Amino acid sequence: MTKLIVAGCILLLAACGGGDSPAAQGQTSAGQASLARATGNEGKSAGVSAAKGAGRALTQRGRELVSPDDATMVFLYYDLAGITPPIESWVELDRRLMAAPAADKAALRTTIRQELAVGAASVADVGLIRLSLGSAKLSDYDPTYGEFTVRALSPSSMISYTAFRQQVELRFANGREAQTWQVPAAEAQLISDRIGPFTASVQLEVLLRLTGVQPGMSGGTLMVNVLEYELQHPSDGTTLGRVRVLTE
Repeated sequence: MTKLIVAGCILLLAACGGGDSPAAQGQTSAGQASLARATGNEGKSAGVSAAKGAGRALTQRGRELVSPDDATMVFLYYDLAGITPPIESWVELDRRLMAAPAADKAALRTTIRQELAVGAASVADVGLIRLSLGSAKLSDYDPTYGEFTVRALSPSSMISYTAFRQQVELRFANGREAQTWQVPAAEAQLISDRIGPFTASVQLEVLLRLTGVQPGMSGGTLMVNVLEYELQHPSDGTTLGRVRVLTE
């Protein structure tokens, strides 16, 4: 009899609240899932906002570099990537220091360090780059599409800069649009006649807007949009055409 009473009490306790009901468990799981989704969406929103913020920051940079050298482009990469340049390491790589007598090294280190600091500071607020390219890599005219192709600006093209044992690449984010030079057939014939056999030597002046940076090992990549460019005759530098690229 005692065993039956105890068993009955155990059953009664279980029924009254020994564990959550299936409905309560379902509500808890649903709440956890909603919280996880909300947290995930917040993370995605933060990432998108950060990317947009970085893009806006680049468009607000107003200074322009004209035909920058390799060292300047490496400084620019470090500035845009937010990485502190290893000035002390670069000082030791300077050939002047390597060749200098031991007695002169201390003073020379100071000089080189100052030069590098000035170089690093010179790229502050740079957002535009103007380049002169020796070859636009201009294609023959395609009458089917009514266009020339400026292959030097294609998405697969790049310009490489090397300094301080670092390599920085410049790539065209809107290269697909920028490479197309649309010209009416009659005008294209006049252009082709002016160029003659020197199509591959047509020169290019291009204005670029920095849009992003991709860090890598021993350097990285600067992404740019082509804003406008001018094609020039290889022998006399006269203008063959000017193109303004529409970028969203």
